Amino acid sequence: MRNNLSFCIALVLFVSGIEYTLAQPGSKDIIYAGTSSARGSKGIYVLEFDRTLGKLKELQTVTEGNGPGFLALSPGKDFLYSIYGKGTATDGNGAVMAFKIDPFTGLLKKLNEQSVQAKGPAHISIDPKGRFAYTANYGDASVTVFPINSDGTLAKASDLVKQTGSSTNPQRQKEPHPHSSIPSSDGKFLYVSDLGTDKIMIYEVLDGGKLKPAAVPFVQVAAGSGPRHFKIHENGNFAYSVDELSNTIVAFKVNKKTGALTILESLSMLPEGYKEVTYASDVHFSPDGKFIYASNRGHESLVIYQVNAKNGKLSMIGHEPTGGKHPRNFMIDRKGEFVLVGNMNTDNVVIFNRDAKTGLMKPNGQQYTIPGITCLIQL
Repeated sequence: MRNNLSFCIALVLFVSGIEYTLAQPGSKDIIYAGTSSARGSKGIYVLEFDRTLGKLKELQTVTEGNGPGFLALSPGKDFLYSIYGKGTATDGNGAVMAFKIDPFTGLLKKLNEQSVQAKGPAHISIDPKGRFAYTANYGDASVTVFPINSDGTLAKASDLVKQTGSSTNPQRQKEPHPHSSIPSSDGKFLYVSDLGTDKIMIYEVLDGGKLKPAAVPFVQVAAGSGPRHFKIHENGNFAYSVDELSNTIVAFKVNKKTGALTILESLSMLPEGYKEVTYASDVHFSPDGKFIYASNRGHESLVIYQVNAKNGKLSMIGHEPTGGKHPRNFMIDRKGEFVLVGNMNTDNVVIFNRDAKTGLMKPNGQQYTIPGITCLIQL
């Protein structure tokens, strides 16, 4: 219903003093952008994406809290959830906020806020059945679980699981650093990428919002790799980890019954012979699952692979410069026609046209300025 906010006729609304024309069928989408608190960032940006012109326009900013770094949508796309380095409470911890999405405009209204009960939340995800929100807390080596009420509000945390361990990098791996938490498509398991221990932890999700180590509680990647972000293929048979410190992408076979991961291969995300300092960041599939894209900060590129749906292995297609520095996050629109890349250090979102057959992309000449851009998602 909300894929493109389609309506038969255009209406003009005035919301908080903003003139907003409701989208014609298929012509416009809503994009939400999370940011750090750098360089005058306003908070969460609500943007209209004109598919015909390939351009963004700001509709609203939500200014509560400090640094809404990562965002996630409810399964029905009725609610938006965001982590904050610091919320409006005074406990000194990070926070998570719930917002109601207006079904006609895509604009946001805050519902409530809960303490993460830890410092440095880096990522938020939502259970595919809409039962729980999960935050990976990089700063405090923990994962927090929040039950989601029927009205979209967040209940107080039902579980807080501390990670333990370390690895070989003396600057980055003296202690655990959970960087993302990704539920399986059936909601039975939660995969936590821990940059500090070179492990992807595997938890069984219990009723009531408790986490229990799975029968095979983790998979170990190469020492010094630094797992950061994780994606599961739509067929559920394979999963992929982007490892920040080694700039590699690791393919896994998934055991759907136990949640266990078995390494299939590990590939460099960089051109052959590239020796400069760079750090892997984000990863996304194309809508048809035929391609996977990942970002390199330093090389300032997206690497493109073709996915073999039978054996899970990857073939590199090429690299595309991101048109800015530090591509922390990017998104591929649900129709597969556009890629939007958020370059955090140059405060710009660069828009690319995408070829669905080849997987290749090229800039369409349009950019939009968002200070400290860290996350982009599509309603």
